Amino acid sequence: WLKEVLAKFPETKVVLFTAYADIELAVRAMKEGAFDFVVKPWDNAKLIATLQNAYKAAKGKAKKPTKQQTAEPQAEMYWGESAEMKRVRQMVERVAITDANILLTGENGTGKEVLAREIHRQSARCRKTMVSLDMGAIPDTLFESELFGHTKGAFTDARTDREGKFETANGSTLFMDEIGNLPLHLQAKMLAVLQNRAVTRLGANESTPVDIRLISATNRDLHEAVAKGEFRQDLLFRINTIHIHIPPLRNRKEDIVPLAERFIEHYGKKYNKVGLLLQGEAADKLMVHSWEGNIRELQNAIEKAVIMCDGDMIAPDHIELHAATRPVTEA
Repeated sequence: WLKEVLAKFPETKVVLFTAYADIELAVRAMKEGAFDFVVKPWDNAKLIATLQNAYKAAKGKAKKPTKQQTAEPQAEMYWGESAEMKRVRQMVERVAITDANILLTGENGTGKEVLAREIHRQSARCRKTMVSLDMGAIPDTLFESELFGHTKGAFTDARTDREGKFETANGSTLFMDEIGNLPLHLQAKMLAVLQNRAVTRLGANESTPVDIRLISATNRDLHEAVAKGEFRQDLLFRINTIHIHIPPLRNRKEDIVPLAERFIEHYGKKYNKVGLLLQGEAADKLMVHSWEGNIRELQNAIEKAVIMCDGDMIAPDHIELHAATRPVTEA
């Protein structure tokens, strides 16, 4: 019903009531557009305040917001205070202004795409939008078309000409996440594009010049992949002009609480709970966790905590963490 109401009346503020205080249900409801989430039995004062806030929010947004206004804001680069990230920042400031190809490595969730966007922001190509491509999300049969484009009739479903990501990123930066997933038979074609600065669409006879700056990312050991015959060594040399490794969050503990506070501020605004603070005990709970999912796991935990918090302080009970599957080691 929430979806039905918002589909027909997108300006309406919907407050959900439930007798089941389930955290996953609350998170899903808020993400799908509910203004707030009230659990039965409720406190009358809090209930009235919630409905008044919803009413004020509705009055303040009488006009239907545009797509640009409602777009999720891009995460800003937070460098932190750790020595590891200070070294990363120094390297980025030296190489961002160049056109050198960069390989970003690090565990899942460490913020490789955020760092790629920061490099692009500091580059001479920043006036054009960075083009991103997640290689781990593309079916094997579509790799070539996504990267290099195709002409009408090149294959069964090719009903029109279509440019690939290399052409889309012309004059800008192309970010290829999980580049280790690129099939071996297409690695030679990608190497040729990087060397010749020209791309040939699937089904075409002529090539199109392209001017891109490539930033690649992976959580794989590509040197090991080369040894196994799963990745071309010459392509690795080409994409690895500059190598930047992002340390896991558990090795930069001094950045955990400041990051959490930034996420609290962000999601506080998103869910109409501005001014939330992090209790000291809650901060301690964050500090002793292993964060195998890194910054992405922290961000998800804080979003849930903001949704479930019904006061002005995020307490330890609001923070849901999963037990570590590996031993916690000191940084």
